[in-house]
Amino acid sequence: MVSTRNRTPRPDDGRLYSCPVELTLEVIGGKWATVVLSHLKEGALRYGELRRRMPGVSEKVLVQRLRGLEERGLITRHSDGGSPPAVEYRLTEEGVTLTPVLEALYSWGRARASRTGAIVAQPVRPATGEKQHEQRYGD
Repeated sequence: MVSTRNRTPRPDDGRLYSCPVELTLEVIGGKWATVVLSHLKEGALRYGELRRRMPGVSEKVLVQRLRGLEERGLITRHSDGGSPPAVEYRLTEEGVTLTPVLEALYSWGRARASRTGAIVAQPVRPATGEKQHEQRYGD
């Protein structure tokens, strides 16, 4: 595949952050950007697959978050150059360094759902030819 956009992490712009968590959250972005990163930590995904895994996000917001994550050097966009192009997203080396953070957020969210009864739908990857089912946590 041909990489259409390959960004490196931006150098510090000289801004003073009050603590490392502030910097981390600014780089990661908001809710949907974090969810995108969480899905991509499992491996490269095409745009349509990301869209199916995130039914609550609008197409406009998803595109904005993907572009922002590219600009911050956390993901890359790969295109096969075909017509129409098959586009795939994956974590960069810098993005992969967020894996422990994303796993901690996932674990905390699952535990919180269990403690509070919050319902979290978690897609289960279907075997070839099977329909996708959902597991529910917090029931």
